[in-house]
Amino acid sequence: MGIFGDERHASKGRAWLALGLALALAAVSAERAAAQGAVKSVHKDWQIRCDTPPGAKGEQCALIQSVTAEDRANIGLTVIVLKTADLKSRLMRVVAPLGVLLPSGLGLKIDNADIGRAGFVRCLPNGCIAEVVMDDALITKLRTSKTATFIIFQTPEEGIGFPISLAGFGEGYDKLP
Repeated sequence: MGIFGDERHASKGRAWLALGLALALAAVSAERAAAQGAVKSVHKDWQIRCDTPPGAKGEQCALIQSVTAEDRANIGLTVIVLKTADLKSRLMRVVAPLGVLLPSGLGLKIDNADIGRAGFVRCLPNGCIAEVVMDDALITKLRTSKTATFIIFQTPEEGIGFPISLAGFGEGYDKLP
């Protein structure tokens, strides 16, 4: 079990996985260059970005926020929330920078309460991705809290926290197609 629920269901919707990876890469590179995927709406600190991936029949969207570490401007993290095509699962993908210590996974605290850790599923040239299925309890916590802190490790002793504002999360999530 990961921090957000049963990860076995994360393999559903391979097209969404491709979209999520494409959006993740676009979001990560957006910190360094022009963003891919059109911003459809802004909900306080979150954006809904949409794109039509190659081979897709229609536009696909995700709720996204990118941040950099408070003490290290060159290290960034992107959080991507999307609904699967069948609308049965909600996924959260977090793109962490290369160099992250993979066995330590990705930690999550919401308003300083430890939620747990999720494993990384893949590394690409722009970063390493942790993906989990979101359950109702997690979505409720994200809607009603102020800050989610994602923690990556560069060594077993050194964690780097990325505070993500949850302002606008609920509104953006509700508008996500």
